[in-house]
Amino acid sequence: MSKLFTAHNLVLIAMLSALAFILMFFEFPLPFLAPSFYELDFSELPVLIGAFSMGPVAGVIIEGLKIILKLLFKGTSTAYVGDLANFIVGCAFILPAGIIYKYKHTRKGALLGLIAGTLFLLVFGAIVNAAILLPWYAENFFGGMEPILEAGRAIWGAIDSVWMFAILIVVPFNLLKGVLVSTVTLLVYKHVSKLINGTLKKNAKK
Repeated sequence: MSKLFTAHNLVLIAMLSALAFILMFFEFPLPFLAPSFYELDFSELPVLIGAFSMGPVAGVIIEGLKIILKLLFKGTSTAYVGDLANFIVGCAFILPAGIIYKYKHTRKGALLGLIAGTLFLLVFGAIVNAAILLPWYAENFFGGMEPILEAGRAIWGAIDSVWMFAILIVVPFNLLKGVLVSTVTLLVYKHVSKLINGTLKKNAKK
């Protein structure tokens, strides 16, 4: 832990947390894939860069700080349930990726980690949505599950339960998110890592 909390890493954690928070505001719906209350963003990208650069614990810290900043500046629309779910699902994505890359520090290790992270994202995302977030959200904002199921049936007519909603809506949505974020991470990580670390080292010498 002492190696994690160096001045260099603390600055990097702060920078990546702020960037992840900013990226949360750039979200867009995918009406062909999910109802409008599901929106895609790339806020996990800085979190993954942090997990690859400093280890999985740093990734969890950045994920947590991202959520805290969101609550401080934007508040919550789900009485914190959605924010907690966002943190849990986010960690399910970045932890496997960070752990695998830590012990297999190669491009292949990064790819394997991102594949594992995406698989965990699919599983935990479906469970958290079906067991916690969707029932709570439906009960408090729609008076029951039927309006949400109806929104799902507009895309997939076979949806008749919260678990079918999770399988046919949440899983494909998270799969697309995992693939897109993983692809961008693979493309930019090395360049961003060199840029950030080089800039911080230069500033430390001044």
